[in-house]
Amino acid sequence: MKAALSFNKKAAALLVAGILFMLIGAYRGEIAVVFQKAIIICLECIGIG
Repeated sequence: MKAALSFNKKAAALLVAGILFMLIGAYRGEIAVVFQKAIIICLECIGIG
């Protein structure tokens, strides 16, 4: 039981950290950068870029 509780605390901490970093990235305008890179990769995959 103690091992399961410890795992849940670690998972919750990682989840909160992940959400926090996503919000920080969105605040800094990183979403546009990610979408631009994704578009370039997709165009390269189909042979246009």
